[in-house]
Amino acid sequence: MDPLRALADAERKPYWLDRAIAPEPLPRLTGEVTADLAVVGGGFSGLWTALMAKERDPALDVVLLEGREIGWAASGRNGGFCAASLTHGLGNGLERWPEEMAALERLGRENLDQIEASLARHGVDCSFERTGEMHVATGEWQLRGLDEEAAAASSLGLRVDRLDRDQVRAEVDSPTYLGALWDRDGAAMVDPARLAWGLRDACLRLGVRIFEHTPARSLRDVGGLLELATPQGAVKARRVALGTGAFSPLLRRLRHFLVPVYDYALMTEPLPEARLAEIGWRNRQGIGDSANQFHYYRLTDDNRILWGGYDAVYHNGGLVKPEYDQRDETFVTLARHFYETFPQLGDVRFTHRWGGVIDTCSRFSAFFGTAYGSRLAYAAGYTGLGVGATRFGANVMLDLLGGEETERTRLRMVRRKPVPFPPEPVRSGVIQLTRWSLSRADAHQGRRNAWLRTLDALGLGFDS
Repeated sequence: MDPLRALADAERKPYWLDRAIAPEPLPRLTGEVTADLAVVGGGFSGLWTALMAKERDPALDVVLLEGREIGWAASGRNGGFCAASLTHGLGNGLERWPEEMAALERLGRENLDQIEASLARHGVDCSFERTGEMHVATGEWQLRGLDEEAAAASSLGLRVDRLDRDQVRAEVDSPTYLGALWDRDGAAMVDPARLAWGLRDACLRLGVRIFEHTPARSLRDVGGLLELATPQGAVKARRVALGTGAFSPLLRRLRHFLVPVYDYALMTEPLPEARLAEIGWRNRQGIGDSANQFHYYRLTDDNRILWGGYDAVYHNGGLVKPEYDQRDETFVTLARHFYETFPQLGDVRFTHRWGGVIDTCSRFSAFFGTAYGSRLAYAAGYTGLGVGATRFGANVMLDLLGGEETERTRLRMVRRKPVPFPPEPVRSGVIQLTRWSLSRADAHQGRRNAWLRTLDALGLGFDS
């Protein structure tokens, strides 16, 4: 089907948020309140922090501030991959923290197990499916990377299956597939909006006070308390946890480490069982290809296919604007790639198209820290893998705020910061050159030019 025709009726909004089951907004904050802990941000980072703070100490008075509605940003418009990885994949982690990878993989998989247990304990219904994820090779040059990752995973005792061309096409039939690595335990599929709304309800039941449409405009120290000013009030708290993602941080220092990147996705109409049978996919794994500009895709509980990724768009100057959430050039490219991957589904149409900003850093995975004499903690830079890793990050923030030395806080990954990005306009030039180089590498059998090899040597990069 012509991509323009397939997209003609697609709603310009995230599929996950475009449903009548969305909860009614909670009141905004008016006046001044006090709290033991103030959490800024109503995405997964803030929700897990508030929830686990109350689980650690039910008597703790916790306030959560959200500038819009719970889950409206990256937490409610992502692909719904809840991955165990804390390091944006095994390869990235091995390059940066080889001596810690055994511990990081164990902690990540324990974190995923604990997410599953927490959802059951709090009755959060978000279509949690522990199906794992397949990394597929669509170019000959990607096969060696799969072999290397399979060997590394095996050395760490991880359960992964290396599939050849016939084996992967028996799982999901695409003429583009040449092989795959199936991590059976390392990912679950979730409905991200229902996950956010379910965590919101769990927080409320435990006594967290949540204020929506209440952006925190500024932060200052007032007489031993930290004061968060909002448009119609303020919160004074003994401790503060920041989980604001890509949006303007209340700590200026974070701006040196974060850049906003736009990611885009499509959602198909539901596939009848007979149509889905044409490509198989009986085991419902999440799938991502192994190119530098990669796609990610998965099935919803009503057998739609979410198809996203490829373009990771940075606007010069780090600009974040609502109009950037829609990019027709990318939507057409994604639709064309969908039909190339699944020609059997050449008449399937799309019902939704959307995009949005995520936060990334030079090491692709979250970093952590404190300020104001360790009365404030932050976690940021999840680079698209925050659905699962934010719960780990929330535990790190609570450990740091409590002054606890734990296995988590002893990690070099937690104690060290990523390399900061250069100031503008050099930052924009570096990022755009890197994006161009990655695209060129994909077009030339993965061969990395001198610029990418330099970044590799320095442990730097750009990803989504």
